[in-house]
Amino acid sequence: MIRIGVDEAGRGPVIGPLVVAGVALDEKTGELFKRAGVKDSKMLSIRKIYQLERLVIEKASGYKYYMLSPAEIDNREYDDTNLNYMELDEMAKIANGLNGEVVTVDSPSANTAKVEKYLAALVKDKKIVARNYADRDFVEVSAASIIAKANREKEVAAIKKEIGYDFGSGYPSDPRTTRFLKIIIDNGKIEEDVYKKNIRKSWRTINKLKEKKLSDF
Repeated sequence: MIRIGVDEAGRGPVIGPLVVAGVALDEKTGELFKRAGVKDSKMLSIRKIYQLERLVIEKASGYKYYMLSPAEIDNREYDDTNLNYMELDEMAKIANGLNGEVVTVDSPSANTAKVEKYLAALVKDKKIVARNYADRDFVEVSAASIIAKANREKEVAAIKKEIGYDFGSGYPSDPRTTRFLKIIIDNGKIEEDVYKKNIRKSWRTINKLKEKKLSDF
């Protein structure tokens, strides 16, 4: 049986894309991945993630990933679209694009039954399983988390190179990220194209930083 796992990386950052990825594998490949150390990408170093990404790409029956840009994420407010549903729509595209009988997703909602019902209406001829923390419990979802995380990290590295500044992880909890954002806000640069296309301006982080002083960092 071919099982498909789907997961995301980059849901919470204020900088960079949200990446949704899927990996299809059979039972034998799943066991190979477990022995190689494939697990939830949040439990791995970035070096190990890149090593395992190569293994997943080489040995999986198939894989896909899609990116949601900061602009697409920001525009959800104008389209009146919940971020969960945006993510689920990408998951459905991936599930439909890979061969397999069962699709297991790391649910973006605690209401897994609702997620299963939503995806079942979009994904044909495949059984849908939605679980919280699926990236810890299903090796196919762990593999998907590695593909998602590796590609988000590559995109973040490309953004840093483009703007010529190391802003850290891109998460609101990262002091390097918030200091960088405060500087470009105060300098009026946040509206420049190079920043505008890479920053999620709809995040509350931006409004909060506008109210702070640079000396607070």
